[in-house]
Amino acid sequence: MAQVQTISDSANRVMASLVSGLEIEFGRQAGAALAARFLEAEEVDFHWDARLLERCLGSYLGGDEAEFELDRVRVLGRIDGRWFVAVMVVDGDGNAHGMLGKRCFRTAKRARAAFADA
Repeated sequence: MAQVQTISDSANRVMASLVSGLEIEFGRQAGAALAARFLEAEEVDFHWDARLLERCLGSYLGGDEAEFELDRVRVLGRIDGRWFVAVMVVDGDGNAHGMLGKRCFRTAKRARAAFADA
């Protein structure tokens, strides 16, 4: 049986904090545009931090040179107003190392259905 864990609701704060900080530094009009670029460049970390639910899918057998064990974790979250379900590669300390796939949804209901469909 899979374990589902609820993560604190930081999804709305992730993007809002990023935009706010960029607006202070570079001006109001540049904040949202720069935030989109940051999100793209650091996609794995932002999606991991914005997760609301997670479920371990098992070990990740990514390559022969792995120095430590990695797991595949399915996450559901919301970032920048869009719901997503993704499969992340995570180490034993809870650090994301990659994203194997992501699907975006307009509604929480559809995202939750995709999350449950393992």
